[in-house]
This record gives sequence, structure tokens and C-alpha cells, in this order.
Amino acid sequence: MSLQIVPAFSIPMGFAKLEDCTALNAELRSLFLARTAQPEYANPDIYTHRNPALFESNFRLFEWPQPVIQKLRTFCLQHLYGLIRELNGYDTATLSRLHSSEQAWFHVTKKGGYFGPHNHPLHSWSGVYCVSHDGDDPESDSGKLTFINPNYAGSMFIDMATAKMQRPYSMGNIMLRLKPGDLVLFPSWLLHEVLPYEGDDVRITVAFNVCFRMTGIQPQGGAIG
Repeated sequence: MSLQIVPAFSIPMGFAKLEDCTALNAELRSLFLARTAQPEYANPDIYTHRNPALFESNFRLFEWPQPVIQKLRTFCLQHLYGLIRELNGYDTATLSRLHSSEQAWFHVTKKGGYFGPHNHPLHSWSGVYCVSHDGDDPESDSGKLTFINPNYAGSMFIDMATAKMQRPYSMGNIMLRLKPGDLVLFPSWLLHEVLPYEGDDVRITVAFNVCFRMTGIQPQGGAIG
């Protein structure tokens, strides 16, 4: 009998690219930089560790009426619904009964800014969209979105029989340098952080959390928005 190797536990993530995003990102950049000077747009309930070089908005971004915001919201949710379709095997009729409730916000990070390890309680899926990331060494770890490997127990003992395992079995973290137009989707429970941005410009991203209810299905467990 031949040996069969299977990924017994896996974490799904989704990746997409918004094509021809230059004009949209320029409009977002201008809008967000202007809003950083207006205190009413700042997040009043900061709980994740960060420093003053990072501005975080309140969580109502996807409620803004500007067409550029609504275009971005549509792009993000279309790809998230597509991911959910694939992972759950939903047909179009079933997917149409799935209704989302969202939080969304933006970050403007200046030199030295970072965001500590965290996840997003009371939501099932989260995402990050990159508006801009320039002014630093692209070969460095500056501003990398880093997902912390949840299989931490695997590092209890490491020898050369396990040290070189490749993904999805590797015990290393996933470190991403997002480019403008990049979208990454991930389960909200997955711990992640943003490493210090060392550039002379700004790093701008949009983040969002989503939870769902399905028409005709009574939810079980935690709160549903």
C-alpha cells in the first residue's frame, strides 16, 4: 500500500486583484488623507496595540455614500461571496439567502507605524485591501501583513524531520507585502499583525469584517449582525 499524505487541518484564504485600480486608489488616497485631519472620523474605541504613526478610522467606512467607496465595497463583497460559495458548495439560490453585516475602516500608516497581533471577534470573515504602499524597500519586511500560524503547538519540538516542511505543513508565519489593488480574505479568528512601516511615504489599507445570517435559518452560538 502506498503512503498517502493529506492536509488534515487547513485554513482557507482568498486572494484577488482589482485591475485598473490606479484612478480609484488615487481618489481613495486623497479622501482618506483628508479625513485623517477630521477627529470625527477617527476610531474612538481603540483596543489593539498600535502607535501614533498609525491612524485608524471609525468602522463605518462602507456606509459612506461616495461612489468610490461603494465600488470598493462591491468588489470586496463579490469576492467574499465567491469564496463562501466555493468553500460551502452553495448554489446561486442558497447564496442569495445569505445576508451580510459589515464593519469597515481605513488605516493610514506613516514611518514607524505598526499594528499589534489581533483578530476580529463576532465575525466570520475579514479582509484587507491595499490602496498604497510605497516609499520603502520592497525587499524588506516593512509594513508586511503577517498572519500568525495557529499551529503553535507544532513548535514544541523541532528537528530536521520537521524543520523544512513546506506549506501547508510549515510552522512559519505568512508574511505578505500587499500591492495596490490586492485583496486578501481570511477567517476572522486568525491572528495577524502589521509590521512597522519604514517608508517615507504612507501605507494605506482598507480593512473589513463581515458576519452573516441566512434567510430561514436560525443562527446558533454567537451574535449575528
